[in-house]
Amino acid sequence: MNCSHTLILGIGNTLLSDEGAGIHAMNRLQSAYPDLQDTIFIDGGTLSFTLAVYLQDCSNVIVLDAAELKAPPGTVRTMVGDGMDDFLGAARRSPHEVGLLDLFDIARLTDSLPANRALIGIQPKSIEWGMSPTPAVEAALAVAVEEAVKLLRHWRQVDGLVNKGPLELTDQIANAGVTPGRTS
Repeated sequence: MNCSHTLILGIGNTLLSDEGAGIHAMNRLQSAYPDLQDTIFIDGGTLSFTLAVYLQDCSNVIVLDAAELKAPPGTVRTMVGDGMDDFLGAARRSPHEVGLLDLFDIARLTDSLPANRALIGIQPKSIEWGMSPTPAVEAALAVAVEEAVKLLRHWRQVDGLVNKGPLELTDQIANAGVTPGRTS
């Protein structure tokens, strides 16, 4: 598996309303930038060690997931590098965060942990049965996508990849709604 630069990993279960926030955000990002060069989008579902192979050749990884942020529903928080590691290691909050910590530990052990890594977490309101996110989380998806685009822009400038694919916010993202409880 060759992911020469960036892996976008959406995590969650889309059958449990806000639990699928990471998958929904990843899908929005992929729809807005279908031809983004040097990037692979993976629906990681509820995680598995088989995802370790996707980390091996990546220099950047962005994980989108519902996360317990102890904040109002729809809050988006971006944790980068050591901040992500600290968040995942501080307290095992959900099965996803446990699985993500384990996945990154495997990458450390195999010396394949991406140099640039971030978790964009969205505070859920409900994880009951339902195919759609709650309104607060639905509105937060645009914020999560915007945060991912900011990271991509930054990392590509750092890596000298400024001209590798379009990274302008589309009208779809820029006008996608309110930005409730936004923190970065």
